[in-house]
Amino acid sequence: MTDVSIAACLGEDFLVQAWHREYRHVPGVLDVAGMMSWDDLNQILASHRLEPPRMRLSRDGETLQLGRYTAPVATRRHTVWHRLHPAELHARLLEGASLALDSVDELHPPIARLAEAIERDLRIRVQANLYASWTSTEGFGVHWDDHDTMVVQLDGAKRWRIYGTTRPFPLYRDIEDPGDAPTDPVAELVLQPGDVLYVPRGVWHAVSADLGVRSLHVTCGLQTHTPTDLMLWVCEQLLAHEDWRRDLPLLASPDVQADAVDGFRKRLAELLDDPTLLARYQAAMDGQDVGRIMPSLPYIDTLPVDGDLRVRLTTARAVLEIGPEAATLSAAGNTWEFAPEAEAVLRRLVDGHTVDLATLADTAGLALEDVAGLVQELVAGQAATVGSLL
Repeated sequence: MTDVSIAACLGEDFLVQAWHREYRHVPGVLDVAGMMSWDDLNQILASHRLEPPRMRLSRDGETLQLGRYTAPVATRRHTVWHRLHPAELHARLLEGASLALDSVDELHPPIARLAEAIERDLRIRVQANLYASWTSTEGFGVHWDDHDTMVVQLDGAKRWRIYGTTRPFPLYRDIEDPGDAPTDPVAELVLQPGDVLYVPRGVWHAVSADLGVRSLHVTCGLQTHTPTDLMLWVCEQLLAHEDWRRDLPLLASPDVQADAVDGFRKRLAELLDDPTLLARYQAAMDGQDVGRIMPSLPYIDTLPVDGDLRVRLTTARAVLEIGPEAATLSAAGNTWEFAPEAEAVLRRLVDGHTVDLATLADTAGLALEDVAGLVQELVAGQAATVGSLL
């Protein structure tokens, strides 16, 4: 999945014409073989203790009570957890409930790779949720999401009704309600395996498995970046200035207060006048993204100089800058400066590859010991993970 470009799948004009603006459906554009099967889902449900809201059943917009498909189990340590009851689960699904499993990208590596491919393309945080349905009953009713979504149909078919927007770009924390949903859809689509559907936030929609076949799809929720987020980051940068760390002169005279506000305005204007402001913000957000952190057991101290040991970055949004004197990598909230010769090693990792240390050493013309030392620094900074079977 690391070689997949979701933006390219959606068309060369996607970023210019559709991104944040309008839905787009592209049939059969993605090879979903091996991405997530029903057997995979069965194994996840059987081997994890998943309770609402992580795993839930919904019907007609209502979440079903946990006791309708699980049985409580008391442990010897007097804690209670809820074991999935397969027969009751099957019954609820047959009655029209839909199954939702949040953050499945943290549970199933192929979906994690899909999410990372989107993150690498769009430079945005992704959470992937899985949905399974068997009947024409709508699990969630007509609703809108406060984030853009990228939908990939994995198995079966599902009908999507798109209704348009009633409030442009609504937020989870907003000052106005978007009002009632439109009554007439502007589009009706049927997703088949391999189809990709992009839906911007605020677009009302409803989905149902009403074509006589079951449905399994993954929805990748895309974190928004708004001017409000930018201003929060700008305020952090302003803390470098003493006048933005002072106490507000709330008890001073109006003239003193006016002078203070004028000073704030000027300092803020200086920062907003920077034409590279958005690029700096994007680079900062990318460098801070922790991705999907993964330990590197059993190597809790120093990595062995083992050419067969494989490594990959745990974030898809690492930022690599090459200068005449250093290769600078920002990832998972850390920044490293390496010798320029390290560029070939870092480039393979930033591009999303999982590579063994010997290959990295050969590619860069470096000693295996030096590559192992570099990777050790990335592992210590939680930006990379190593293992034999990654």
